[in-house]
Amino acid sequence: MTSKSSRWSLQGMTALVTGGTQGIGYAIVEELAELGARELITRVSSLFNGTLNILINNVGTTIKKPTVDYTTEDFSFLLSTNLESAYHISQLAHPLLKASGAGSIVFVSSVAGVVSVDVGSIYGVTKDCL
Repeated sequence: MTSKSSRWSLQGMTALVTGGTQGIGYAIVEELAELGARELITRVSSLFNGTLNILINNVGTTIKKPTVDYTTEDFSFLLSTNLESAYHISQLAHPLLKASGAGSIVFVSSVAGVVSVDVGSIYGVTKDCL
């Protein structure tokens, strides 16, 4: 392996992908709210011997409706799911990332954060904050 190709290799790395059902590393299928963030990190720690190289925050959901029809509950739900959960799981994963000696966190945003959409404006705001 050349130094350039080894730089981008994920061989031997451990990764946690939230909010997805497939991807690199260990893809978490369960909803974070269902499993609980602390329990999730405990499980990941057990699976990966207390270390984690990559955390990919890909969690996100939306409620498609015109902006004027959103309720306070809609706003709170989307903010909590799309933004706060990514921040919280990053905090909890920090010790595992630090233990790996080369931890990285990736936040997946959305084009909806920079392009106007007819429905899902709160989604755009929560994914743009990343």
